[in-house]
Amino acid sequence: MSKLSKKSLIASTIIGSLALTASTFASADALTELHKAEAQVFKASEKSQSKIDNIYEQTLELLAEYRNTVDEAEILSGYNDHVQLMVDDQNANIKSLEKQIAGIDKTKQGVVPLMYKMIDTLEKFVELDVPMNIAARKERIQGLRDVMGNSNVSVSEQFRLVLEAYEIEANYGTVFGVYQAELDFGGQTLTADFLHMGRISFVAQSLDMKNAWVWNNETRSWDVLDDEYLKPITDGIRMARKQLPLDLTKLPVFAAGAK
Repeated sequence: MSKLSKKSLIASTIIGSLALTASTFASADALTELHKAEAQVFKASEKSQSKIDNIYEQTLELLAEYRNTVDEAEILSGYNDHVQLMVDDQNANIKSLEKQIAGIDKTKQGVVPLMYKMIDTLEKFVELDVPMNIAARKERIQGLRDVMGNSNVSVSEQFRLVLEAYEIEANYGTVFGVYQAELDFGGQTLTADFLHMGRISFVAQSLDMKNAWVWNNETRSWDVLDDEYLKPITDGIRMARKQLPLDLTKLPVFAAGAK
């Protein structure tokens, strides 16, 4: 081979090497750019994934809120239905009470005059009856009249008191009792023991146990008793006071028409 040819070959080799080196540099730059692009894509992908994750989490939260809202709505709907049933029942009760109140007003219109008649009848009965515990009985009747004029006392309470007074009067027919009070006899006022066995026998005895009387309901006065009744009446008084055991005793009984 000639020298020129060798030089040319060497030059070609150098040029090839330079070209290869330049190509290598170019490939390295491209690879770097590719890495940069991939890094950017990765970062963009991370951001996108983060956004997607946030959106997904928000979607789950919204879905949970929606479900809670639906559940609450169903609960409220059921509760509202229950409340409506209660309201309907209360309205029905109100209407029923209104009718009852209207009926009570009509009942009052009949009951109030009836109570006044009952009190008048009771007062007349006490006046005609054996006068045992007469002061307390008259005071009770006056109390009924006072109650009837008291606006603070309900009609039902007034009626209860009237019935109670009738019950007390009825019980006098079965009570065996004794009490002390003043006795008017022959223009004199004496303190005496009064003994009554129901309405069958009503007698009185002086505190010194020397005088005794029996009530005459026809003459509305006291009749003097013989001494034979003093001891039985004394025993009867002691039995009524539970100072002696109950036993048979002889008490005078005033019979209508007896002489």
